[in-house]
Amino acid sequence: MGGMDVGGGIAGKLWNKFRSESVFVNYTPFFVCLAAGNLSADSFHHYISQHVHLLNAFAHAYELAEECADDDEDKKAIRNLRKYVQAKLKSHDSLVREWGFELPEERSLTNATVKYTDFLSATASGRIEGERVPGKLATPFEKTKVAAYTLGAIAPCMRLFAFINKEIQALLDPNDSTHIYKKWIDHYCSENFEAYAFRIEELLDTLSISLTGEELDVIEKLYHQSMRLEVDFFSSQPIIQEAVVPLSRTLDPAVGGELSIFCDFDLTCTAFDSSAILAEIAIITRPKADPDGSETQLARMSSADLRSTWDALSAQYTEEFEQCVESITTTETAETFSYEGLCEALEQFAHFEKAANSRVVQSGVLKGLNQEDIKRAGQRLILQDGCKGFIQKIMKNENLTAAIHVLSYCWCGDLIRSALSSAGDVKALNVHSNELSCEDSTTTGEIIKKLESPMEKLQAFNNILNNRDKDGQHLTVYIGGSVGDLLCLLEADIGIVMGSSPTLRRLGEQFGISFVPLFSGLVAKQREVVEVGSSNWKRLSGTLYTVSSWDEIHAFILGSPS
Repeated sequence: MGGMDVGGGIAGKLWNKFRSESVFVNYTPFFVCLAAGNLSADSFHHYISQHVHLLNAFAHAYELAEECADDDEDKKAIRNLRKYVQAKLKSHDSLVREWGFELPEERSLTNATVKYTDFLSATASGRIEGERVPGKLATPFEKTKVAAYTLGAIAPCMRLFAFINKEIQALLDPNDSTHIYKKWIDHYCSENFEAYAFRIEELLDTLSISLTGEELDVIEKLYHQSMRLEVDFFSSQPIIQEAVVPLSRTLDPAVGGELSIFCDFDLTCTAFDSSAILAEIAIITRPKADPDGSETQLARMSSADLRSTWDALSAQYTEEFEQCVESITTTETAETFSYEGLCEALEQFAHFEKAANSRVVQSGVLKGLNQEDIKRAGQRLILQDGCKGFIQKIMKNENLTAAIHVLSYCWCGDLIRSALSSAGDVKALNVHSNELSCEDSTTTGEIIKKLESPMEKLQAFNNILNNRDKDGQHLTVYIGGSVGDLLCLLEADIGIVMGSSPTLRRLGEQFGISFVPLFSGLVAKQREVVEVGSSNWKRLSGTLYTVSSWDEIHAFILGSPS
């Protein structure tokens, strides 16, 4: 998701901290259908009717904040914000007609709207959960503090709205007059609305200058709570048409609908490569002797010698990997997707990976590691933000029949299982990887080789699919970010590339693979639903979807985190 500069004050810092949660609004059925231009009029009317209640709540919150502000300039600034909202309310009917829609019937508030408006009212009245604010705001400082809290609760809504609509606008053809929501989108991308959002943030920065660290923490809590209420507000908008998100809802458990999720481990689930971590354990816990008591060259090696050996192995791996990539990408670029050409090229990587693993075994670097040390290291392994939460949600979702499989080149399955144990029942996680050979809980230095190449990963992938129930509706999603994942990414119904590996992209493009940001791909797929009457995903289509975070994957597959 793209960035947006909103300044260096508290408003900018909070937006940068919580901006990633905007994906849970972007990926709602409401916004995906709206961006595709086929959101039903009834759904849009429902949204408009609820939005009016929010506008009234903002106007009332501004009124209370103005009373609390001590400085005349601050009062004037808040009054102008309130006038902006009031003007929108007065011109609301004409704006809706200008956008090309009939006025909606008045509708009762939904639970999500009530929670949002109650939150704004309580905050502006000084009723902050967990915060001691006197029943009667006696001092100017107490009043100013509440005014700052109120702006903190309002600011994320406006920034989020401006941000998401700009994301959508970037996908639209500026000359396309057939998109029925283009005027609405353009309105919230206008300089006028951007200036309004910025004025709120600027005033929040001003009102927060004299606050203590604890009081700034309260603003952060309110800002985050407001973001989540915004997510709930848009997630609750009723959609009466078929939508491609969230993916889990497109599977019907009543007819055997099943979702199989596959993912790589290193640099997909983790922030670091596991091979370096295993080497570090070996260096730190250098073995003293073989299990039989006899000394070896490795036992006599110092930690420094062991590190030098590992550094040499790493440098050789990097150099030969780059040479392998160069030898492939110097060939002529395919004009169309060439699966056969890609498979031939990846054979080179298979030979390279196997040779590299053999050198590691011969070096003895992985000899003498204690299994408990490996498990403890796994438990401390840093996972990518959102990865653990996504796995937990999948495993605990009683309305979804799903299986999670980890397919990895990692040398040690115990490290993977320990790293993911905090996400739930390890037995429910299916880990397919290499293993370190052990005697009496100590590694021998040998690798029990199971997955060393893209082809072996693909074979494991297909074996798993062949063993599942043949009846019912099945969908497969593969999530990976390395060259070794390419064949599985293409074989899955939906292949999602995590991160921005330049090597994977360069190699993929060499053989005609298209890399499409997931959100824009979903908008295009949503258009298909209406134009073709089907949202079937196509294997081996040569198209892969890119994401920058697990939150995007969570939003796409499961929807709102609440």
